[in-house]
Amino acid sequence: MNNIVIIIPSRLNAERLPNKPLKLINNKEMILHVHATAKNSNVGQVIVATPDQEILELVKKNNGHAVLTSNKHKTGTDRVFEVFKEELNSKPEIIINFQGDMPNLNPNVIKDLAEHMKKNLCDIGTLASSFKNNYEEKDPNVVKVLTDNNIENKLFAKAVDFFRISKKPLNKLTYHHVGIYAFTNKALIRYVSLKRSKLEVERKLEQMRALEDKMKINVGYIDSSPLSVDTEADLKAVKKIMED
Repeated sequence: MNNIVIIIPSRLNAERLPNKPLKLINNKEMILHVHATAKNSNVGQVIVATPDQEILELVKKNNGHAVLTSNKHKTGTDRVFEVFKEELNSKPEIIINFQGDMPNLNPNVIKDLAEHMKKNLCDIGTLASSFKNNYEEKDPNVVKVLTDNNIENKLFAKAVDFFRISKKPLNKLTYHHVGIYAFTNKALIRYVSLKRSKLEVERKLEQMRALEDKMKINVGYIDSSPLSVDTEADLKAVKKIMED
């Protein structure tokens, strides 16, 4: 078995955009675009983790690997962990949680993230980009990450904080967070053993659980700003990019 696995948590019951994994972009369901991106990174096995039979059958019909998970999970990472533990017997050394709503991510950045994780410098690795405009800086749907150093030099830096809105002007070391996480084996096991933290619940950001427990998160830079599809407006925007 490859020591790296990409697990894509995907479900139909999203609050802001129900059935979004099945939304069509270029006549192909979003989850299939995401699955293709993961496969094209060539870093390891790719598995879709879903509580929904419809997603399971769609992925399998298109020659993908999907696993039916519990519908009781409160977070995508919990869903990832179920597959890691039950399907993969907790064997992979690096587990990449790739959100099922980022259809236009460059596969090469997944490879870069995996290469960084092989150096064993952190518990969790993730990615970020620059803000395209002032609207993004103020948009609560755009998650921000503050780092302890400049990452535009292509080096990874340590994450200091994650948030959605700020009452103060953004620090110059604040970036547009990209929702992909790479865990070491031990970090994922530790993470899911923790209770949901205060700031995780308040901000609706899973990564705060790790930060509040002093886990080390490294952030790498990517040149593009892949869209995370959370709303109908996001869907229209990503369709404009991918269908033009």
